[in-house]
Amino acid sequence: QLQLVESGGGLVQPGGSLRLSCAASGFTLDFYAVGWVRQAPGKQREGVSCISSSGGSTKYAESVKGRFTISRDNPKKMVHLQMNSLKPEDTAVYYCAAGPYSGNCQDGMSYWGKGTLVTVSS
Repeated sequence: QLQLVESGGGLVQPGGSLRLSCAASGFTLDFYAVGWVRQAPGKQREGVSCISSSGGSTKYAESVKGRFTISRDNPKKMVHLQMNSLKPEDTAVYYCAAGPYSGNCQDGMSYWGKGTLVTVSS
């Protein structure tokens, strides 16, 4: 079965950190770029960050630049999103997706996970 599974979400105070992970099964993640996409209640989906299949290129939304870092471990079929200096406006369901390396980190993605909830609140 082809799937992506996210983990690492939870409740964190403003200024705190979380590390999200995305694990692939049933397909070779190495061939795909991977993006992290988030959707907050009542808001449009937003591409947060993405990484090319080799890991050599990365992109970040302006809202997270300097705070979030994406990385991948192809032998382990894992992609991570380190999130530091979290703000209440980062609260959202975070999805990982695999597909082509696109400008907004979400167009044309072939595989999607079910998401993990990140809540930033005091």
